[in-house]
Amino acid sequence: MYQTVGSPGSRLTRVTWMLEELGQPYEIVKAKMHTETMQRYNPSGKMPALADGDVVVTDSAAIVFYLADKHADQHMGGTTPAERAEIASWLFFAQAELEAPLWNKLKHRLRLPDDQRAEVGPWTTAEFASEIGNFDKRLGERDFAMGDRFTCADVVLGHCGQWARGAKFEIGSSRVNAYFDRVLARPALARAQAREKEAMAA
Repeated sequence: MYQTVGSPGSRLTRVTWMLEELGQPYEIVKAKMHTETMQRYNPSGKMPALADGDVVVTDSAAIVFYLADKHADQHMGGTTPAERAEIASWLFFAQAELEAPLWNKLKHRLRLPDDQRAEVGPWTTAEFASEIGNFDKRLGERDFAMGDRFTCADVVLGHCGQWARGAKFEIGSSRVNAYFDRVLARPALARAQAREKEAMAA
């Protein structure tokens, strides 16, 4: 059984969502960032992590990519080198571009010590709007990142959309908004959130 390690309601949701899509059993090991428990799985203390027997994978994008590759019969990864490269490109875009302003705003509002905080609101708003424009052009008329097939890339992109909506970032593209509506309505996400809610209450 897989172990997912991290805090419910964080990027851990990308891992639990992916496992629900794959129909794989897992348990949630609650751990906050930089704690001793988290550092056992990731020396940096950052979350989430996935334990698969003796294999430990860190970073949410790497984890969903690993799971897609391991369960290739579920078709949530690429079936050719070109498809795998395109999925990797989407994952890099999600983490390095789309998520960056979300994370920067969160850090400066809640995470950093007071003397290290800056007013990043205008920059993060402008940067996010720019990346939504890039997302719109890249997505085009496709239902999902890879076309008509939901993949691990959509898990990370969709979670970024959920984060953006929760943080009140404007999503200035009807096409991207419709995409987020589509992926965030997945039953597997609802199941993952219910599992995390149970873990939080335990």
